Amino acid sequence: MAGNGERREHRVRGVAARAGGWSARHRWAAVGIWVLFVVVAMGLGSVAGRVDVSDDDQLKGETSQAARIIDDAGVDEPAGETVLVQSRNGALRATAPEFRAAVADVVRAVEGTGEVTAVRSPYAADTRTISKDGRTALVQFDMRGDPDTAADRVEPVQKAVAGVADDHDALRIEEIGAASMNKTFDDAFGDDFQRAEYSAVPVALGILLIAFGALVAALLPVALAITAIMATMGLMGVVSHLQPMSETANSVMLLVGLAVGVDYCLFYLRREREERMKGRDPQTALRVAAATSGRAIIVSGVTVCVAMAGMMFTGLAEFQAMGLASLMVVAVAMVGSVTVLPALLSLLGERVEKGRIPFLHPTKRRNGNGGTSGSRFWSRVLTVVLARPAVSVVVAVGALLAIAAPALGMKTQNLTLDQEFGDSLPIVATYDRVNAAFPGGSDPAEVVVKADDINAADVRSALADFRARAVSSGASRGPVEVTVHRDENVAIVDVPLVGGSDQDRAEKSLALLRDEVRPDTLGAVDGVEAPITGQVAGSKDFNDQIVGSVVPVFAFVVVFAFLLMLLSFRSLTVAITSIVLNLLSVGAAYGILVAVFQHGWGASLVGAEGVGAIITWLPLFLFVILFGLSMDYHVFVVSRIKEARLAGRTNEAAIRHGVVTTAGVVTSAAVIMVAVFSIFGTLSMQSMKQMGVGLAAAILIDATVIRGVLLPAVMALLGERNWYLPTWLRRMPDLTHDDEAGIEPAPVPREGGDQVRV
Repeated sequence: MAGNGERREHRVRGVAARAGGWSARHRWAAVGIWVLFVVVAMGLGSVAGRVDVSDDDQLKGETSQAARIIDDAGVDEPAGETVLVQSRNGALRATAPEFRAAVADVVRAVEGTGEVTAVRSPYAADTRTISKDGRTALVQFDMRGDPDTAADRVEPVQKAVAGVADDHDALRIEEIGAASMNKTFDDAFGDDFQRAEYSAVPVALGILLIAFGALVAALLPVALAITAIMATMGLMGVVSHLQPMSETANSVMLLVGLAVGVDYCLFYLRREREERMKGRDPQTALRVAAATSGRAIIVSGVTVCVAMAGMMFTGLAEFQAMGLASLMVVAVAMVGSVTVLPALLSLLGERVEKGRIPFLHPTKRRNGNGGTSGSRFWSRVLTVVLARPAVSVVVAVGALLAIAAPALGMKTQNLTLDQEFGDSLPIVATYDRVNAAFPGGSDPAEVVVKADDINAADVRSALADFRARAVSSGASRGPVEVTVHRDENVAIVDVPLVGGSDQDRAEKSLALLRDEVRPDTLGAVDGVEAPITGQVAGSKDFNDQIVGSVVPVFAFVVVFAFLLMLLSFRSLTVAITSIVLNLLSVGAAYGILVAVFQHGWGASLVGAEGVGAIITWLPLFLFVILFGLSMDYHVFVVSRIKEARLAGRTNEAAIRHGVVTTAGVVTSAAVIMVAVFSIFGTLSMQSMKQMGVGLAAAILIDATVIRGVLLPAVMALLGERNWYLPTWLRRMPDLTHDDEAGIEPAPVPREGGDQVRV
């Protein structure tokens, strides 16, 4: 192999082997330090508390500017609620006595709860909340108290409105607003998320029981993953004072932590068990596992951390929180896998096989040489692949490109309520009815005007001009409402956008306001700030920022992953093929997402529906997560191939050995990941379905087509070029593991019957 005879002055040897060796020799100390670390991290997190991402942190640009003005002025925007009163069959108009009586009953009912303020009847002189056809009217009011907790107090108001609705069969009387929507979603999906998170652990444990065939061995990875997650939750509280966190970041951390925590332990345990089944004593088996799988875990963990760090380049607070939380849990799980796990295995010894499950324990599948027989299925697949590597590459790449093809037409947007939830919630239908009668009324654009003197004549005139031009320009059909906070020198202008829930049309209306109406009115007054925010503006700004961050995130992740592979395997070829194969699996995942969720092909098979778009944040999120997690398998498989090649096997024999001996652990790890991610694909929200299906599909493709077919086929074609390293790169640090590691080799049968040592 290229580079075998080069000098090794720059070798950085055996970090994982040394860590594992120390832990095995000081096992009680290692376990005690880990337990102390978890307890201290949780304690510090509890004391520090968690700071969550605020509105003015969410986005850069106008949305953030508007939130900052409101916060600095100390303006408390109450949680607004609306009651829709609408003729069911169109016979009753708002002028009818029964209609008026119903509106009066709604006003009395909501005021009677004591939870609302500023109730506004559609018949009041200063309101215009009767639709043009006269068959729909809105009763508007604000919830008392902190708007962030309004959802906790809105239930009595909802019950009062429902009581009025029962008394007026001819009318549709329904409540909608920030508080009622938040409560509805929390009630419908809060338990849904919890069930998904809680069920992930028993699902992973069940798969591990099948993989290991022993209760103790199956419990170890789950225990390590859970303790890593607990420690990270504590650390998130401390770190949140520098980088605010969120519930979304917490959920992603749980997902990633369980996946990598279990995977890393799985890799380590399977190698330790494999060495014991070859006849090594437990101490030697542990040292081999530390020097080989331990190193693969470190390389994989660092690569995943680098990929997660890519989210920091988005500039989006939510993504930065998810990236940092994921990075931390991967780092903690990685450290735990190469420290406390060897200590526990040293303590348990043969007792790690306690609780054996009949017919599942691998001792039932040992071959005549004392080793494991490997995967018969993948052995047969490899026979075909290695016999025709060129054909295998063409077929596999062709299939992946065909699967990825729909991604060329990918459309991204923030999903509307009806896209996100379909007809599963009655409040979504209410939202559509309000938007149909009052386009944009459910989510108006909000212009936050800050002036040195909001009462100045030129400012008042500019506000009046803006209000008139917003309608005359065609951006809004009104009513445009202005709320002036004189003491704070701030005014808030609510502008219902033409287009309503149609995101594309609403964004055109927003562009009219930002690019034409505002510059000609409010923009003409010196010292006036007038950023435009709201749901449509936030979605547009989010989209723009995501698109702008794609190139830096992509470049950061790919370049650093390439460098890590180059340092870890000292092969330019391996580094390049690693990147290309990962990009193929990500592209295939994109294609599946677009086919299923944008075009609706086979959507019913996964309990979803075609909604015409992929949620904005998902493509970049999937790229970062998948690029990191895919390296788990790649590093593990290629490490075994290189290990076998260094032991003297031929290129083809090394490929067969590496793939077949890792097939069981890679399959088990992939099944766990696919199962965990698929749980999130069962949630009712389309965005969560998209995330779950995208992750599960990509991991499945990566562990089968990529690692089982394409990787061995490409390496077979390349031959000795797999290990090519230019002369000018040979002086770089050598992070490959020490193949001797002070371990007496055990004989392993080479294909053909003679013995080699590994």
